[in-house]
Amino acid sequence: MELNTIYILIAAFLIDLIIGDPRSIPHLIVGYGYLIAFGEKKWNHPKFQFLKGVLLTISLVIAAFSIPYFAINYCNKNDWVIIKLILSTILLFYCLANKTLVTEGKSVFKILKNKGLEEGRKRLSWIVGRDTTNLNAQQIRIATLETMSENLSDGVIAPLFYFACLGVPGAMAYKMINTLDSMVGYRNEKYEFFGKFAANLDDVVNFIPSRITALLMLLVTFKLKGISFVFYEGKKHSSPNAGYPEAALAYILSCKFGGPNFYKGKLLDKPFIGTNDRLIRHEEIFKVARINYRTSFLAVIIILLIIYWLQC
Repeated sequence: MELNTIYILIAAFLIDLIIGDPRSIPHLIVGYGYLIAFGEKKWNHPKFQFLKGVLLTISLVIAAFSIPYFAINYCNKNDWVIIKLILSTILLFYCLANKTLVTEGKSVFKILKNKGLEEGRKRLSWIVGRDTTNLNAQQIRIATLETMSENLSDGVIAPLFYFACLGVPGAMAYKMINTLDSMVGYRNEKYEFFGKFAANLDDVVNFIPSRITALLMLLVTFKLKGISFVFYEGKKHSSPNAGYPEAALAYILSCKFGGPNFYKGKLLDKPFIGTNDRLIRHEEIFKVARINYRTSFLAVIIILLIIYWLQC
């Protein structure tokens, strides 16, 4: 790895911590969404649904990797060092979402406390896929903490992991896979076949990062005794990956996640993660925010140490 990788990682991470995802600036991942929506509209028809879903997924992931790869290489060949640093930093910044994730979680808790149940339900619906219409205050807080732990992996640790392995193009390709899964990776009549490959690919690429996320969460809270709990409870989740960071947070907070929830009007009888069915308090959102930030910091520090070691 080049020494410039250190500068790119630090700069992108700090920019995300400072400005997050400002709505006034066009976001590259939103562009991914437009491309996926366009492809889905053109190709998601009954004939050869699975094959067309495979082709769309592969073509978009290859494009997400190859375009930044060739752009960065072009900068290298022409000795455009500053342009390469700026371009790489911006692209990696687009792949990270820690500040936004924490801000959204805090907003749900704040609105629930200050404006009541109905407004809390509406605010939660911005960040989760489940139906929020009939959730009580406890269920709103649990849903928020679940998504904060799960998306700590998807939105921060996994992009950092693929950046460490494959550079900026790797992080960009990962975000395309993750965006595909979030848009077409559903088990319903419309996407069961078309989005099946994208969903399975997302499961594969998140296998290692989700477990790393859980371990880092335990490390930053000095609760490594919870490893056996995490790997026992985490595998209960319907997702092969999401359960591990959720189980880590459930252990850290000594609480209970999961359980039945409605999605698009249908009841999904999800298993519980954890055993302590206690009330989640408002102020615990600040503890979870600190866990998210500390986990991210630790991941960055580990990557920087690896880069430094490879340079020596």
